[in-house]
Amino acid sequence: MEIDEEMRRQTAVSLAAVGLFLAALLGIGVVFDGADGLSSDGALAVVAALAGFILLMAVLGFVLTKLDAEDE
Repeated sequence: MEIDEEMRRQTAVSLAAVGLFLAALLGIGVVFDGADGLSSDGALAVVAALAGFILLMAVLGFVLTKLDAEDE
């Protein structure tokens, strides 16, 4: 199976988004002292990071689909 340019672009963008999400989770853990459990503010930050990740993936999917449609 050959991986074309479109698939490479989608994979790279998705991996970057996942990396950003993981960095956000690590940052939240450090800022809110997650070693002993998160406070309610820390838990809210995790939920916000998750919601942001879901929205980011939706927007990226939309943009990548539009770019693919323009290339054809």
